[in-house]
Amino acid sequence: MIRIKSLAAARNFCYFPPRVSNPSETTEPARRTSHFHAHPEKRLSIKTLKLLDVLFSRIYHRLTVHSPPQLPPTGPAILICNHTSALDPMLIQSVCKRVIVWMMAKEYYEIRLMMPIFRVLEVIPVDRGARDTSAMRSALRALQEGRILGVFPEGRIETTPELLPFQPGVAQMAIKTKVPVYPAYLDGTQRGMEVGEALMRRNESSIAFGPVVEFERGSSSRESLDGATATLRAAVERLQATPRRL
Repeated sequence: MIRIKSLAAARNFCYFPPRVSNPSETTEPARRTSHFHAHPEKRLSIKTLKLLDVLFSRIYHRLTVHSPPQLPPTGPAILICNHTSALDPMLIQSVCKRVIVWMMAKEYYEIRLMMPIFRVLEVIPVDRGARDTSAMRSALRALQEGRILGVFPEGRIETTPELLPFQPGVAQMAIKTKVPVYPAYLDGTQRGMEVGEALMRRNESSIAFGPVVEFERGSSSRESLDGATATLRAAVERLQATPRRL
């Protein structure tokens, strides 16, 4: 029997093979963490919610589609629309194949009964009482990860068919990310209703989608932002004035 009298002797006596590094640990780049689901349409929870939304929006609320959405089948894009009621995101989503990441006023997002659904849908809450840089970062991240971002540029619900002024945030994001922007226009009896009334009272609604909006993206100056914002508003306004076809 061999007795090892010290740790140093143990080190000399025992053979420890050198550690062989895993090539993937050194050569493979670190994977970027995704904050949004890449293919939410494949999730069972989303499929269930989309089916319920179609029944609720297209049948119960009698939504008429005058021109179909022209959103790309893959890749990032921004969808803008006028804002008639709290029902708007459901009406729009019921027509679109891809799942939209909505920017929503924080006070609506925090409705207790709806919050679990909003989390599944990856809604971005926005604090309208301040410049919400966190919401803006989340919106840019959604676009970077190839999602469709839904925005109501008026920033609040309109009470008449006349469009409210558009906020410049959408134009700023579009210029920064270079992603395409698509317009939509909503109309219907839900206009200006409170949340509960808009959801529960049966409405007659209509929607029209337009082609991608072309505008100058070469500069992010105040003048350029104002011009891009005006162009985006005009694109939505044209859908309001264009004769509608079934």
